[in-house]
Amino acid sequence: MRKTRNYWNLSETLPLKSLLKKCPIALSQAREQLGKARIQGIISGGIITLLLSIATPTLALQAKVSPEKPQLGDTLSVVIQLEKNRGETPQVSLKQKNYPAFAVGNNQFRALLPTTPLDSPGTWQLQVKGEGEVKNLTIKVRDRDFGTQSIWLPPEKDKEGSDAEFDRVDAFKALETPEKYWKGPFLRPNEGEITTIYGVRRYYNGVFAKDYYHRGVDYAGDYGSRVIAAAAGRVALVGRESEGFEIHGNVIGIDHGQGITTIYLHLSRINVKEGDFVKAGQVIGALGSTGAATGPHLHWGLYVHGKSVDPVPWRMEGIE
Repeated sequence: MRKTRNYWNLSETLPLKSLLKKCPIALSQAREQLGKARIQGIISGGIITLLLSIATPTLALQAKVSPEKPQLGDTLSVVIQLEKNRGETPQVSLKQKNYPAFAVGNNQFRALLPTTPLDSPGTWQLQVKGEGEVKNLTIKVRDRDFGTQSIWLPPEKDKEGSDAEFDRVDAFKALETPEKYWKGPFLRPNEGEITTIYGVRRYYNGVFAKDYYHRGVDYAGDYGSRVIAAAAGRVALVGRESEGFEIHGNVIGIDHGQGITTIYLHLSRINVKEGDFVKAGQVIGALGSTGAATGPHLHWGLYVHGKSVDPVPWRMEGIE
């Protein structure tokens, strides 16, 4: 069998060279043809590379959502990467609501989105806009069994609360401070046993509370035991039962920045005042039973843009 030679490899063209040396005209023509072929190859390669670059442009906007398999009550973290910093802040929207994105690094932004037990599980559509591009993301949010609980309040505790009380609390939860004060996982605010978890639906005095879910975690610690700030932040709410806080009782609210707040209810003592900046782990008060409480405990809630989310992932994994 005759061996096929690759005449593009000069190391394997010795027989052809020997032949061409005997014929100078043939040698000159061969060199000319070889040069033309090489030039055509270079031009063809450049055209192919150009066409590929046109067909597959680099995306200026990239976005990633975590956790990968969220369930109701989780906080969705949307990390956005822009190709260039043009002074533009990306826009994030979910269910017809816009959420702010904050710079976290080099051309990188992060938005935090709440989910609650009152939402419907299933496929959600999230939209990110930035640098003239629009990116649509599909998120599958799993259902979750939150359970139910019956609470019986004595007549002196079965109150509806005043508009003034709820207005102040709602205004606190709506804070959108651009600075970020927290760092790393949140701390456990009290050492007491957890008696009620997040998301539980309730019957109060035998009547089901529609559109209600337990907006936090209850710690049944010793009366007077210390309550600490779960993370660094600014004290933005201090309310007292003696001032009309019939439901929340003695309460402290801390603004952790960028739409993240925590609230501490039913305290027996308050150690801080509005405007104070507190560190993670700093004692801010003591556990009590003021307000609508059946016994001594701390109710601790965590809010993302005004909606109560499960604080457990914030404590265990941490959300930055």
